[in-house]
Amino acid sequence: MAAASASSVKETLPPALGSASQPPTVFDGTTRLYICYFCPFAQRAWVTRNFKGLQDKIKLVAIDLQDKPAWYKEKVYPQGTVPSLEHHNEIRGESLDLIKYIDSNFDGPSLLSKDAEKRQFADELIGYANAFTKALYAPLMAHTEVSDEVVAALDKLEVALSKFSDGPFFLGQFSLVDIAYVTILERVKIYYSHLRNYEITKGRANLEKFIEEMNNIDAYTQTKNDPLFLLDLARDHLKIA
Repeated sequence: MAAASASSVKETLPPALGSASQPPTVFDGTTRLYICYFCPFAQRAWVTRNFKGLQDKIKLVAIDLQDKPAWYKEKVYPQGTVPSLEHHNEIRGESLDLIKYIDSNFDGPSLLSKDAEKRQFADELIGYANAFTKALYAPLMAHTEVSDEVVAALDKLEVALSKFSDGPFFLGQFSLVDIAYVTILERVKIYYSHLRNYEITKGRANLEKFIEEMNNIDAYTQTKNDPLFLLDLARDHLKIA
């Protein structure tokens, strides 16, 4: 798609800031997106920024969550989580809210359809994204096998991907809905394959096609981590040898 090509220039990423780093000068007029390079929630906002071609308008500030600087919570975002966006002398957070905010308040291709039916479906799916994430992560965190909830959640996405026939994405054409889900799918596909011997796309042709098509979008692929790096992080977090 034409809009994706506008984001094809590879960006030089700043180093992640740790506990010994100095804070930026907050509210100096610079628009900043605070992220962590391996956080799926921060990745949502990062993909949105890239797709809209805002690399020159929204500066990335990477936070090292494993050595988090105290100033981030004290001076920037009291919740201490990423992503957060510094814009117009305000700090906003929560990834699903931020992707909508970035889409609505900055130039670049729109990431929500004007079609009323698609808009309603987008609201429903974005509203389900947190429940989907919880369903997929719960068995991993609890060290249990693939649950009925996991299967049902993945089947729900498979059906949702068949609603519109004008493209391989949730609304047919690429949108915020795809961004809401792809960063979670990127990880659970790796985790379930290696830790549960379960392929999330097996028997789900729509989901398999969706992931394949997402990997053709530069704004997304520029934000991806090496799968084995993500797997090592998961093993460490889940305390798996």
